[in-house]
Amino acid sequence: MRLILALFSGALFGAGLLYSGMANPARVTGFLDVFGRWDPTLAFVMMGAIVPMTLAWFVQRSMSRPLVEDRFSLPEKRELDAPLAIGAIIFGAGWGLTGICPGPAVANLGINPLAILPFVLAMIAGMAVHHLWARRSQNIS
Repeated sequence: MRLILALFSGALFGAGLLYSGMANPARVTGFLDVFGRWDPTLAFVMMGAIVPMTLAWFVQRSMSRPLVEDRFSLPEKRELDAPLAIGAIIFGAGWGLTGICPGPAVANLGINPLAILPFVLAMIAGMAVHHLWARRSQNIS
């Protein structure tokens, strides 16, 4: 059941990215081009996500546990530290330069895999480097 729900959720998310045009890097770079040909589409998509996410938080608070898991997996850390800030800066720079982030990259694999493959491979390499760095840091401390 968990796998079916994960597949359905991922497919729904990917379909939303495709339908909204957010899998198109030109939409993102157009949003960031505030002094040129600015495209506000991304702002509308973000605003449209606020309502269902707010409802989801209210529903989550009233549940003792998720439907297909033993417990909720929510961030416990509340403070901003160097790894989080550096990661956010790297993510934002990559997103701004390419107009692509992980969700749309995976969605684009189904549309034009050869064009997006270099980005996906670089993304996987970045995750591997982070994983190795985190393991190394844990072994040192």
